[in-house]
Amino acid sequence: MKKRILSVLLCTTMVASMLAGCGSAAEAPAAAPAAEAKEEAKEEAPAAETKEEAPAAEASEEEQITITIWHQSVADTDPVKKIIEASVDEYHELHPNITIEQDGVEGEQYKTKIKTAFAAGEAPDLSYMWAGSFVKPFVDAGYLLPIDDYMNPDVKAKVLPGMLAGSTFDGKVYSYPTITFLADLYCNKEQFDAAGAKIPETWDELLDAIDKLKAAGYNPIMMGEKDLWPGMYWMDIISQRCAGNAGVEAAFGDPTKFNSPEFVEAATRLQELVQAGGFNENYLSTSYTEMVEGFCAGQGAMLYQANWVHPAIMDDAAATKGKVVCVPFPEIPGTKGNKSEFSGGSSDGYYVNAATEHPKEVVEYLEYLSEKIGTLGFQMGAGLACWDTSSTDLSALTSLDQESAALMEQGTSYIGWWDNVLSAEDSDTYKQLVAEVMAMKITPEEYAEKMSKLSPSEFY
Repeated sequence: MKKRILSVLLCTTMVASMLAGCGSAAEAPAAAPAAEAKEEAKEEAPAAETKEEAPAAEASEEEQITITIWHQSVADTDPVKKIIEASVDEYHELHPNITIEQDGVEGEQYKTKIKTAFAAGEAPDLSYMWAGSFVKPFVDAGYLLPIDDYMNPDVKAKVLPGMLAGSTFDGKVYSYPTITFLADLYCNKEQFDAAGAKIPETWDELLDAIDKLKAAGYNPIMMGEKDLWPGMYWMDIISQRCAGNAGVEAAFGDPTKFNSPEFVEAATRLQELVQAGGFNENYLSTSYTEMVEGFCAGQGAMLYQANWVHPAIMDDAAATKGKVVCVPFPEIPGTKGNKSEFSGGSSDGYYVNAATEHPKEVVEYLEYLSEKIGTLGFQMGAGLACWDTSSTDLSALTSLDQESAALMEQGTSYIGWWDNVLSAEDSDTYKQLVAEVMAMKITPEEYAEKMSKLSPSEFY
């Protein structure tokens, strides 16, 4: 996301207060939706000039309507899960003729479930979608409804400037933003202090911390590479440190640039962490959930993740509550990147099924839910705000929330998760290559050469 957009976001949110999700891209849906679904979608999406001439399309007050929503917020510590569940009763009280049915499954399962449902014409009215290359094929296939004709101007005005860009395709808006994210290095200060290790600001300090933490009996870094994308986050940011964000963006547009010394060095650095014993012994078979739970249980001194982990880290039952600080990923002296360049800055959202029977009512619930997540989720530490929070009580923001917001304020460049930039097929290839690098199955040179065979990608 462009610095201009994020700087406006930060200026607005930081005036209110210092502030404070797993997700990654996946396979595209089937290339061609069922013909019936496409035709129905076209019929259900009225043109702007005919909207007022077709009141029959709106449900009467007496008509009972059920709206279905699928999502991937299932962790008990996830504030978004609580917000969605609460909305079921709250929205029904506001609109007695509307019933909300919600269903959530974990991220990796969700990707398969939503893809299959759309291909079979059995998708819900509202679907959670990751930004970038995950949602784009659904848009291209005609599965999702542009919502421009249904947007409430008063609600739209509450969205921070530029934050609708991530859900706008070919000039049409498909969703509202919720919250945005930043990846940070989380360090258990209690374990660092006990080991006599310094919170790392450079690569050499990171390696020194690993040695001292191991000598003191601590596992240096919690990793959950079973799900592939957690390891990808490490390669993302190490590559950005080695090549600089500008160099990474150039490689997205011309993948032959991946076969260069900067990206060879990135893979070499990641293998250096493996060889130093930086990760938990079972890191290749540990899931994302187990990784976060392990860190929160005190089983690792460091975690590199997005700020959606704050509620878990600060949970009353967590061994990490009040003991963790978040810092930028260490710099690598002599390379093109610097610590003001970050991974993150994108916003996911909920998208309307083009075949829904009640587009007006579904968009009204979408507006209600998106603003709720954008304000309450921000208030509860789920992520950085995409909405005006000037009237939101921010007194409950944790130290991690405030530290993460301060880091984002000092950022000069942001790149979203790479599997939201690369095509779905290339995303899978990239994550597999990272896993092979971490398993020491391929050399850094082989990694860079294979990355150079990817297709050009548009940088979101």
